[in-house]
Amino acid sequence: MSDLITNNFEESIAVKQKTLAACKADIEAAAQAIIFAIEDGGKMLLFGNGGSAADAQHMAAEFIGRFLKERRSLPAVALTTNSSSLTCLGNDYGYDTVFARQIEALGKKGDIAFGITTSGGSANVVAAFKKARSLGLKTIALTGCGGGKCKDLADIYLCVPSQETPRIQETHLLLYHTICQLVEDHFA
Repeated sequence: MSDLITNNFEESIAVKQKTLAACKADIEAAAQAIIFAIEDGGKMLLFGNGGSAADAQHMAAEFIGRFLKERRSLPAVALTTNSSSLTCLGNDYGYDTVFARQIEALGKKGDIAFGITTSGGSANVVAAFKKARSLGLKTIALTGCGGGKCKDLADIYLCVPSQETPRIQETHLLLYHTICQLVEDHFA
């Protein structure tokens, strides 16, 4: 047990260090894009599956509520939270459309489509990015595993250099918390 605990912590630290080296400029670019969108009247539309859905909801809550400082509420919508919409769209159109249809309904040019997928290949995230681009939204992808299809669909691409889902998800949390703090510092 002791070796497993030590190994998990050491792997997580190593992945975070590699991500910092690979993504520092893109973290700043993502925060700046979000700041610009909000200042221009836009909003964030966040989405992902499973743990990434929880991350989308967590990030939206940090924007609507607060991260560390008191400031005005910032516009963010997690597309993962309306079970009636998700099940209707999944049933009537197929699960691959559940985020793209919501982006079509809620998104406008100047908004941010922020997709989270550890593999970079989730079909519904890929479809959402395609729809977002067709509508003029800026796309930000938070991925791992080399980025998959999302790599080529994102205006800003943050890829955790790992193939291990737990290490990717742990690092996603640090990435979006850092983005939240950068954006909040601007508006606070």
